[in-house]
Amino acid sequence: MKVCIATATRAEYGLLKPLIDKILIEPGWTLQTLVTGAHLSPEFGLTYQQIERDGLKIDAKVEMLLSSDTAGGIVKSMGLGMIGYADAFKNLATDLLIILGDRYEMLAIASAALIYKIPIAHINGGEVTEGAYDDAIRHAITKMSHYHFTSTDEYRKRVIQLGEHAEHVFNVGALSIDNIKNIIPLSREQLERDLGIKFLKYNYQVTFHPTTLGDISSEKQFKELLSAINTQDESFFIFTKANADTDGRIINQMIDEYISMNPDKAASFTSLGTIRFLSVLKVCDAIVGNSSSGIVEAPSLGIATINIGSRQHGRIQAQSIINCSVNTTEIVNAFEQIKDSEFKLKTNLVISPYGNGNAAQEIVNAIRSIHVKKYSPKVFNNIAF
Repeated sequence: MKVCIATATRAEYGLLKPLIDKILIEPGWTLQTLVTGAHLSPEFGLTYQQIERDGLKIDAKVEMLLSSDTAGGIVKSMGLGMIGYADAFKNLATDLLIILGDRYEMLAIASAALIYKIPIAHINGGEVTEGAYDDAIRHAITKMSHYHFTSTDEYRKRVIQLGEHAEHVFNVGALSIDNIKNIIPLSREQLERDLGIKFLKYNYQVTFHPTTLGDISSEKQFKELLSAINTQDESFFIFTKANADTDGRIINQMIDEYISMNPDKAASFTSLGTIRFLSVLKVCDAIVGNSSSGIVEAPSLGIATINIGSRQHGRIQAQSIINCSVNTTEIVNAFEQIKDSEFKLKTNLVISPYGNGNAAQEIVNAIRSIHVKKYSPKVFNNIAF
C-alpha cells in the first residue's frame, strides 16, 4: 500500500514525524511524501530541507505559495496548489492520503484527492477554533475523508455528529505528545550555545498567528502583546514567526523590528524544529500567544500558557492555561499570575487531556485493522435525535 503524507508547514511536519517513522517500518507499506506550501518558501525558511536532513525522500514538491498574505493571495495560492496536486496524484498513484489539521493547503489537497478517488485519513478532526477560518476548513476535510483520528473522545463524538461512521473514527490522542514522550530535550546551556541567546530570570516562548476571522487587525493585536512584553523586567522572549496566513507578514515584520530594538531581551526564529522547540518550552516559564502548542504541548510539559484572543476558543483546555483578551492590561495580569507559587504548583501537576503519547502506533494499528481499499462512496451516518 502506498501511503502518502502531505505537509505544508514546519509545525505540521514536526507533528507528523512520529507517524512517518512508524509507516517507514510497517511491512507492505510504502511511504510517499508530498511537500508544499511554506516548506518550499525562502521567506519561511525552506523547511523542506529539514525533511531531507531526516533522510526522507520527497516524492512530490508542489509550489503554490504566492508572496502575498491577502485574502486574494491565499485563494490564488490554493488554486495554484490544486493544479500542482493534480499532477502529483497522477504520478504517485497513492492508495491512502494522510492529512493533518485544518490549513488551507490541506483543503486544496483533500479536494484534489477527492476527485482522484484517493481515500483520505484525517488527523485532528472534530476540534473547534472559533477565531480562524481553519475551523470551517477542518470540518470540510472531515466530510471528504474516509478515516478519522481525533485527539480526544469529545472530538471523536463531534466527527460522528458530522455524519461519519463510528467504526471509522478513532480517538488516538495528539501526535505532539508522542514527540514529548520520545525526544531527549536539549539542556539550557546547549540551547544557549545553539541559538546564540542568553536566558534570564524569566523566559517565555512567543508564537502569535493571525486571527483570520477577527475584527481587530493583526497589527493592532500584536501591538497589544508587545506592549505587555515591554513591562516584563528580567525576562527573555523567544519568538517563532507566524505561518503563511492572511496578515502573517505584518506580524513577522513587527517581530523583526522589536528584536532590532531589544537584542538583549528577545530573539526570533523562522523555525526551531521539533527538538529545539520542545526543549525551549521546557526551559521557559510559559508559552505566550495563540498557538495550538499552548493548548496541546505545553500542559504535557508542565508549562503554563498565556492564551491570547479568540483563535483557540473552543478547544479543550487544561487548568494550566490562562485565557485573556488581546488587551495589554489583561496580558500583564496573566504574566503576574503565572509567577504565583500556587499556580506554578498546579501547572506542574496538571494532566493533559490529549492522550498518553502513543498516537502514531494507534493510527497505524487502526489503518491496518480496517483494510483500506480503493475509494468507495461514503454513506452519511444519520444520528437519531
